Amino acid sequence: MILLLGKHDKKGRPKRLIMGDLRISDGLGKETHELPFISFKEIVTATNNFSVSNLLGQGGFGKVYKGLLHGNKEVAVKRLGRGSGQGAIEFRNEVVVIAKLQHKNLVRLVCYCVQGDEKLLIYEYLPNRSLDTFLFNSQKKPMLHWPTRFSIIKGVARGLLYLHRDSRLMIIHRDLKTSNILLDGDMNPKISDFGMARIFGGDEQQANTNRVVGTYGYMSPEYAMEGLFSVKSDVYSFGVLLLETVSGIRISSTENIKEFPNLIIYAWSLWREGLAMDLVDPSVSESCSNEEALCCIHVGLLCVQDDPDARPLMSTVVSTLESRSTPVATPDKPLYFSQRNKVAKRADYGQDSVDMEALTVLEER
Repeated sequence: MILLLGKHDKKGRPKRLIMGDLRISDGLGKETHELPFISFKEIVTATNNFSVSNLLGQGGFGKVYKGLLHGNKEVAVKRLGRGSGQGAIEFRNEVVVIAKLQHKNLVRLVCYCVQGDEKLLIYEYLPNRSLDTFLFNSQKKPMLHWPTRFSIIKGVARGLLYLHRDSRLMIIHRDLKTSNILLDGDMNPKISDFGMARIFGGDEQQANTNRVVGTYGYMSPEYAMEGLFSVKSDVYSFGVLLLETVSGIRISSTENIKEFPNLIIYAWSLWREGLAMDLVDPSVSESCSNEEALCCIHVGLLCVQDDPDARPLMSTVVSTLESRSTPVATPDKPLYFSQRNKVAKRADYGQDSVDMEALTVLEER
């Protein structure tokens, strides 16, 4: 794809910058679908020269700032780290994947900018930030009463179903987690951060990679250990996110579940003993529907099954949650696997890479 930077040479012709081999039409059909381009100068103005007071957050690929385009349009500006090889890969991937996606539960990319070493993505601004800022904050979590949590769970499920089945292509997100679920002013969820996403074309159902990218705890066993990923990898991540949303407990935390190595095993143990409602965050106990909560927990446990074939498709997840019905399948005992980052030879994404050391079947308690 050719990007016009808004500058001209001595003869008045627009200068062009070719950004690698990026084409918005890659995998999206024959026609080209270019996103609006904005100048770096406009972004500097919109963010008050990337003022610290405008900083919304930061991650491995750069920082996100709040901006005001043309004086009245609120946006979130993702500024990728300068000279970052993985930032360039993420940028190219995110633009290609998001270019044709339109769904109320996916974040909307407004425009982009490339100038020199600067690469920026401009998104719609979502005032309530991310789901994790509510779930894991003792002051804010009471604001997420049960009807809101259940609505968020269903919204994320619908967004994921769109990626897997209803968009023009099958798209695997590969980094679904609470910090990548953004919330609008009405607490409607929107899946964000498509830098790790992979487009599946034709009859492709599964792929293998030696670049294991993602976040510890949310990775499915087959992906973390063997680099195998499919729609069922996303289903696993969704299951973790669902259990976190119901319980208010981080997948990586054992603070309130000291007898258990992680949230998945804790949830399954309670479910097996007929105490599944004990998993529900105490802060929503008064507003919680037992029928909805039990449905969510059952679905969540099916989503995190060790065997990918035992996990439901998102179409089944959505229909089950919408009908609040009890799934027919029974979740098996989970496997506990230890994830270690040993600067793995098989991966080249630094802190987002993992190497697997052990796989241990839990003994009956």
